[in-house]
Amino acid sequence: MNDVEQGIATHLGEARLRFLQHFTIGIAGCGGLGSNCAMHLVRSGFKKFVLVDFDRVEFSNLNRQAFTRDQVGQFKADALAANMRAVNPDLEIGAHIERVDLTLVKRIFIGCEAVVEAFDRPAAKQRLVEALLPTGCLVVSASGIGGCGNGDALVTHKVRDNFYVVGDGVTECAGNTPPLSPRVGIAAAKQADVILTYFLDRFAIEGVA
Repeated sequence: MNDVEQGIATHLGEARLRFLQHFTIGIAGCGGLGSNCAMHLVRSGFKKFVLVDFDRVEFSNLNRQAFTRDQVGQFKADALAANMRAVNPDLEIGAHIERVDLTLVKRIFIGCEAVVEAFDRPAAKQRLVEALLPTGCLVVSASGIGGCGNGDALVTHKVRDNFYVVGDGVTECAGNTPPLSPRVGIAAAKQADVILTYFLDRFAIEGVA
């Protein structure tokens, strides 16, 4: 356990931290939701991650995504991995520069106990969820996080035991309701909170793995 993990353990307890470190978390899309959620999960004690994104960081991403000016032009998955390791250098991260399709979902996320759905396009969201739910993997999605104001409208819906959706379910990111840092950040934090709570609840039942 390194010094960062010891610091996290002062809040979680060593046994619970070690339990969380057994699980692999997938991040499907490393933009506003995925990048911010991943950083919350690192600070929550998770250690194993699979990152998937085909895109590069642009200046227009910096209003809401967990990247810096110096990372513009880099692949998002690589840049996010670097930022995560800046918090905890001992993370185990698989970064994949690929566009997700059904075959890829099953191949790359097969070892993950939880996956954060962080895509922009509704069709891609649906394909990911439909592919992963039958596996028993925990899937945390988002819908309706555009614009600003009324942050309390972003709520967590439990659809089934291994499927949660965060958002207001209505306000998609569009011309009049663009993706902005506060609401995107709230949704990302809620996604991370679902995952942390899910595994801490398991710890309460199962004890040390």
